[in-house]
Amino acid sequence: MATLPRGSKHPATTSSSLFHRPQSEFDAGINTSTAWTEHLESGSVSGGGSLSDEEPDNEETETHRSARALYRFEGKVEFRELSVEAGDDIEVVKEELADVGLLPRSYYTFTSQFTPAPNLEIPESRKREASVTSITPRGSPKSGQILPIIPQNTGEWRNAFPNFRQSLLGGKSLNRFSSFVTSGAEEWVLKGTAPSGWGEADQHFVDAGPAWKEKLPPFRVLVHSPSKRTSVLSGAFTIYSVTSLFHAPPIPETDEDHDGVEPEYLPLPALPGIALPPLPEKQYAGRFSEDFVEARRGDLERYIGRVVRHPIARYAEVVTFFLGCESDIEWKRTVPHHLSMPPAGPAFYARVFHPAFNLDADDAKDAVERFDTHTHAVSSGVQSLRNIFGRIREARVEMSKAERLLSYSLLSLITEEEEQYNPKDKGLLNDDGAWCWRENCKGITRLLKLTKAMQKTSDVLQGVADLYDTMSARRTQLATHESLKGMAHPSSLYEPVVSTHRSTLSRYKEANLEGQSNEEMASRCETVLNTTMAEMETYHTQKCEDFSTLTKEHLDGEIAFYEQVLGRLQSARGAFDQPQFDELGRSPRKPSIYERELENPRLASKPLLQPCPHVFDSAPMRPVSVAIQEGVGMLLGPAGRGSVFGKFWS
Repeated sequence: MATLPRGSKHPATTSSSLFHRPQSEFDAGINTSTAWTEHLESGSVSGGGSLSDEEPDNEETETHRSARALYRFEGKVEFRELSVEAGDDIEVVKEELADVGLLPRSYYTFTSQFTPAPNLEIPESRKREASVTSITPRGSPKSGQILPIIPQNTGEWRNAFPNFRQSLLGGKSLNRFSSFVTSGAEEWVLKGTAPSGWGEADQHFVDAGPAWKEKLPPFRVLVHSPSKRTSVLSGAFTIYSVTSLFHAPPIPETDEDHDGVEPEYLPLPALPGIALPPLPEKQYAGRFSEDFVEARRGDLERYIGRVVRHPIARYAEVVTFFLGCESDIEWKRTVPHHLSMPPAGPAFYARVFHPAFNLDADDAKDAVERFDTHTHAVSSGVQSLRNIFGRIREARVEMSKAERLLSYSLLSLITEEEEQYNPKDKGLLNDDGAWCWRENCKGITRLLKLTKAMQKTSDVLQGVADLYDTMSARRTQLATHESLKGMAHPSSLYEPVVSTHRSTLSRYKEANLEGQSNEEMASRCETVLNTTMAEMETYHTQKCEDFSTLTKEHLDGEIAFYEQVLGRLQSARGAFDQPQFDELGRSPRKPSIYERELENPRLASKPLLQPCPHVFDSAPMRPVSVAIQEGVGMLLGPAGRGSVFGKFWS
């Protein structure tokens, strides 16, 4: 609490009351001597108007009242004033002393009606008593630590003031672009809705957890067999085949296969309160290249797979129709109807059923804070993992080059195909092609076997180099690198869910305020909170499945890769053991197919393909000169794999 300053003995003259000190029953700094003399002459001093310095001892007949100092006051001894600190407890012996006293009235307040704060310990040294035995009052003890003033709990005073949102906005949020508003959750919480004409597929249930209740068993969707088509109106485009696989009982195993265009228009307006992945990024330059078509096919398959994994989106009308339509013509004819459907908005929440009174406000707040922190940490970790996988793939390409160099060096050693030597010179190899200068060496057979075994080792190392480059860096590791995109940016994907949860939780607390409770609004808030917490549970389940699948597939790919490497190395090693070693000496050595590459080693490799960027990936800025150069190259030169915008910003 701020300390009010004492008035000066010579206050400045001003007409504004804002610069006046608080009104007090006396002012020890103005005409103090005159006030004290008049007081003595009036005979109002206790004890019959005695002028003696000794105060009569009449404590038994006086009533002491407890009080507390409001401000810090430094009293002057010559005026019998008491020095106190803000918050000190004092006892008022006499309150009516005309214009003179030990402490100004405006500097303390009576506390007889206060109740002590719980767990508050006030030391005895902070107690102040008036001096009754001496004209000089006792000085205030100085302590090194000043205890704070503990405010009294007198109820929610804030409820008495009007709420800006309630008074001027009718309870609506000021930010009309937040997910809480755009999803229809705000309208549902404030007004509710009376849904009509709904079917069984439109009803959504939340089980204990809270978690979405699945109506349909999970199934797989494959996107395959891309083919190029041409239309007079739209030009060339790529069409894919979509196959739905059902393997879960009691539904009999069936396959549905149909041709359909890319699901560029897969509207889900009836599901505003759930988190769905964004469509993969398109590109216009080089969109018919083999590499991009395959990457696009994988992205579309992962996108549709994540949509049908959601327990609610799985049986949405537009999803079931897309997967069940017979051809792209049927889809194109019906998609305008789905695009023209208005967003479900509050009607979605009206069709959600959940157990009553299954939420606690404190638990819901703690859950969303933990979820938000976790998703941000996962987003950062997955981004680092994606970068590391890029470096691993580059390291595999470098390892391929190293294995190829080792093969060339070994082959050059046994054939002596060096620049400083002429292969026609005698002494480099004998007539049988053995690694020896002797034509009739007693150990010619053994050297011939050794030469051919080492040549086989060189050939095997070329195969190992191909495995590092083609199988590992460009296939298995690329598949893992692509799969990581499906787990990237959960914080951005679930940001609308978190925002809706927090806004609804705020309204839920307002609806449960004492004296202003609104049970209907609180019930509608519980419905929205059940949907957001069910979405958090869905992410929890899918995250466990995704990372388990990713890790197992990565390990299986690495095991298969190293098994092939091991198999080839074992075949090279077996050439040095019987009976394979003896078989090598029965015929002369034939030149290796890689000897022709010794003059110009095949070390340059194709550029390493990178996964298509995620929609939420940040685009680093580049120098303007580089952007202009690549922009001109995009217009005049061969098209790359990135999109038009990616050329300028990637």
